[in-house]
Amino acid sequence: MRRISKTFPGVRALSEVTIQVKQNNIHALIGENGAGKSTLMKILDGVYPAGSFEGQILLRDRVVHLSSPFDARKQGIGYVPQEISVIEGLTVAENIFVGLWNEGGGGIVSFKKLFARAAELLDSMKLQLDPHRQVVTLNASQRQLVMIARALATRPSVLILDEATACLTLDETQNLFRVVHHLRELGLTTIFITHKMSELFEIADHATVLRDGTVAAEFERAQFDEHEIVAAMVGRKIDNFYPARDSAIGDQEVFRVENLTVPHPHLANRNVVEGVSFSVRRGEILGLGGLVGSGRSETVNALYGRLPHSGRVFVEGREIAVRTPREAKASGLGLLTEDRKLDGLLFNFSIQENVTLHDLSQISRWRVLDRARETACAQHYLERLSIRAPSVRTPVANLSGGNKQKVVLAKVLFPKPRVLFLDEPTKGVDVGAKNEIYKLMMSLAAEGIALVVISSELPELLALCDRFMVLARGRIADQFTRAEANEQRLMLAATSGANKPLTN
Repeated sequence: MRRISKTFPGVRALSEVTIQVKQNNIHALIGENGAGKSTLMKILDGVYPAGSFEGQILLRDRVVHLSSPFDARKQGIGYVPQEISVIEGLTVAENIFVGLWNEGGGGIVSFKKLFARAAELLDSMKLQLDPHRQVVTLNASQRQLVMIARALATRPSVLILDEATACLTLDETQNLFRVVHHLRELGLTTIFITHKMSELFEIADHATVLRDGTVAAEFERAQFDEHEIVAAMVGRKIDNFYPARDSAIGDQEVFRVENLTVPHPHLANRNVVEGVSFSVRRGEILGLGGLVGSGRSETVNALYGRLPHSGRVFVEGREIAVRTPREAKASGLGLLTEDRKLDGLLFNFSIQENVTLHDLSQISRWRVLDRARETACAQHYLERLSIRAPSVRTPVANLSGGNKQKVVLAKVLFPKPRVLFLDEPTKGVDVGAKNEIYKLMMSLAAEGIALVVISSELPELLALCDRFMVLARGRIADQFTRAEANEQRLMLAATSGANKPLTN
């Protein structure tokens, strides 16, 4: 990609970016949110077509003009975007080959052949998915695998993976890396966007760092140095990546749940969470550990009234009924959901409209919105969370992934919750923004807010939390304090009871 420049209304996203990727290489593209990584890859995928940007794209030294993602697929470019995008009403096989159901053309689709093609592809790529299964029944990590299989369905020569491991377990990530290495042996070139230094060191042959829409640095594998790469990404050195934790926790119990049980949404006589009880004190950060599918997300979503459940819930000693998110919010609970695209933001609304959406009464007089107050409140969170945007009136759709995540945080904080559930709060967020979110979490705890944090990154969980509860197959597998915690104990508890089904 030669001298690529791209401008959005009020934002210069890319400026004279040149990147050269060698054939059969795994080339990492890294940088802070807003650095221009996804914009650059959307140009390569034809999402932003020829004519909407300046510069040239060359494949095997031949200039190409890509008019659409379908055009990019025909040219041999496969793209797995950062945001999960699947068709829930279809099967895995139908999603993999969407738009390509009939291999030989014509109007009649042989679903028997379609499922056979999908099974062959999944088997060759060692992706453990049932082609007949409805996508609506899959969790986030399984949906991510469907998207990866879809990108590989046309046997591309260039594969773009944009934060493809964000929803994957450790085993699934390692399996994906094995697939990528296998594809490299077959001649495939991969462009791998990641924020995780461990992944960069494990898989990449070369790295290009973007900062503020320009190329900040390039590194060959022999030159990889974490401190140098991070400094190139953020333009400064971060000495204290995980802020020091002031463990001055209050004595008062703010939140308690007794015998929480969540039935399986699709299988009779099965529970996804069973008999879970715990409490959180004022200013305490409780880490909720476990593998994907252990019931972590179902626990916090049920407590926020998003899933049917049984059990007793108490806030500051008072029992509450939480049947809907409205009731949860009114009782002082807040939830940052795992998937900001699905249920975190309204992308056609501005920053200020998204921030204030959860509590319009704060910015209304006699049931009429006070636009000046709305702007002032949104501006406060724009500054507090360091959201990078021209103004609070900027459409959320124009923001980078990390800044979208900060807007979701602002929206959840706006009603001033006393108990805050954070489900993967730094998912898809760069190192600089992660550091800012960590500091915010410490600040919230210092203000007396009780936090329950889910994170698949064990170092993050261990560094931030005061106490830990690990789930396995929907039950509590272990509980321990910060002083007793280490990665081995967390993983041992998370992998226990893996073959014990829950029944009711």
